[in-house]
Amino acid sequence: MNLIFSVGGAVGIVVFSLILFFILIYLVSRIRIVTQTNKYVIERLGAYHATWSVGIHFLCPFIDRIVKVISMKEQVRDFDPQPVITKDNVTMQIDTVVFYTILDPKLYAYGVENPEYAIEKLSATTLRNIIGELELDATLTSRDIINSKMRSILDEATDPWGIKVNRVEVKNILPPQDIRDSMERQMRAERERREKILLAEGDKKSQILQAEGEKESQILRAEAEKLAMIKKAEGEAESILRVKEAEAEGIKLLRQAEAEGLSLLKSVEASKEVLAMMSYETMEKVANGKATKIIVPSDMQNLASTITNIAEIVKSE
Repeated sequence: MNLIFSVGGAVGIVVFSLILFFILIYLVSRIRIVTQTNKYVIERLGAYHATWSVGIHFLCPFIDRIVKVISMKEQVRDFDPQPVITKDNVTMQIDTVVFYTILDPKLYAYGVENPEYAIEKLSATTLRNIIGELELDATLTSRDIINSKMRSILDEATDPWGIKVNRVEVKNILPPQDIRDSMERQMRAERERREKILLAEGDKKSQILQAEGEKESQILRAEAEKLAMIKKAEGEAESILRVKEAEAEGIKLLRQAEAEGLSLLKSVEASKEVLAMMSYETMEKVANGKATKIIVPSDMQNLASTITNIAEIVKSE
């Protein structure tokens, strides 16, 4: 009997220990560690209870439950292309990329059933409304305007859901094939037109440069000829000046020679008269008053004629 009680007591202890062990494991499993980038939305008895931030939290058994684990990082959603019609009735495919951040986990959990699906549909309808007000050419060249309008409208619409739309980007705009072919032909024609314009401008600039080169060449030739004529004129003027100076010097020398000749002539005439007087005196002495006939020596006559010839030469010069 005692053995039965002892066996039953041991079994009870083992069962109790196992129950305590499982209870401990269950309680440990109810512990949650929230990381930096996540938020936990907790319900207690079916109603919103709290939003857990970073740290260690305990989830009460049978009372609390985690409704949603929300990432606080910026979310990126690339939606499929949406068919839209422009103001001039051109149907095209446009796909967008939406960047958003969750600011309020409670509103994100309870504001809308499927936030991502709601954002996609809201983006599609907003895009159709904006493109419907634009023509094809404006749609292709107004991406910034489309992005700005969509971001503003989506941000305002998603505010009750606890979502902040940071930016919206139009990823791709795909017009119909015939429109693309027409645009390609137009672009090809525009490129050919630009090519012709560039060629014409290049030819024009070439002709202008060539004309300017010829003009500068003619100017340089004219300046060279001008300098040559100036140098030639200066040379001729200097030559004439030298000639005139030589003539003046010659005239000066002639005048000086003339002055010297006159003085020489005067001296010669004076010498002639002296010689004549001396000859007369000599003849007088020779005669001494006794001779009745005087003979003039031939040498004296030659001397007088020589003096006379010298005087005439000086006068001629």
